[in-house]
Amino acid sequence: MLFKSELQVNPACPRLIRRRGLERYDQLRIRRESRVEYGKPSKFSLASLNSDVDPVEFVSVRPTTKSRTMPYRRRTLLKVIILGDSGVGKTSLMNQYVNKKFSNQYKATIGADFLTKEVHFEDRLFTLQIWDTAGQERFQSLGVAFYRGADCCVLVYDVNSAKSFDNLNNWREEFLIQASPSDPENFPFVVLGNKVDVDGGNSRVVSEKKARAWCASKGNIPYFETSAKEGVNVEEAFQCIAKNALKSGEEEEM
Repeated sequence: MLFKSELQVNPACPRLIRRRGLERYDQLRIRRESRVEYGKPSKFSLASLNSDVDPVEFVSVRPTTKSRTMPYRRRTLLKVIILGDSGVGKTSLMNQYVNKKFSNQYKATIGADFLTKEVHFEDRLFTLQIWDTAGQERFQSLGVAFYRGADCCVLVYDVNSAKSFDNLNNWREEFLIQASPSDPENFPFVVLGNKVDVDGGNSRVVSEKKARAWCASKGNIPYFETSAKEGVNVEEAFQCIAKNALKSGEEEEM
């Protein structure tokens, strides 16, 4: 959408200049254009040469006729945290969802990192900020500031590792303690049983039935069996994650 930011001041009208808070004509920027897409901030700034003057006070933004008829789309930032033991595939799942890429080379995450992806849902545009965390014990307590503000928590385990499944309890409790959500009993979690592709599924030690029973005991947590390598159920899982995060974020605003 093209917006024209226009300020027309007649230099022969000093009263208008004073009313606008301008002391010099060189403070004006006249008739500049900016392309704004889906709520993205303007790429230009209308800055006064005088720092004491707030240029927002005298800028008139006049959208074109076409833009007035378009539905308003609000951008929402949703924070998602992925937790689980080291090597279960947290980074691979995130990269498969965001970049559609998979690497066979394992590189342990140090501390935490994140990727973002814009998602459309019900004629709304929002940005998923997906935080990938280290699974090593020395990084388990990353600090309150990291966990706070999360809209959804994703718990990942390896279906071929009983230990990684058993540790889901620890990761869930760790999150609830650190994040301190206002309604911990109803905070949205999503569980992913990853690496279902390994050895054609013959090496798995955690059955789907057992995993679903655990999820049911924790308040019917949504459950998906995934393969970051082959992209199995990755898109579907993150659609569910995004939906739950959006719902959580809206409830927090109420």
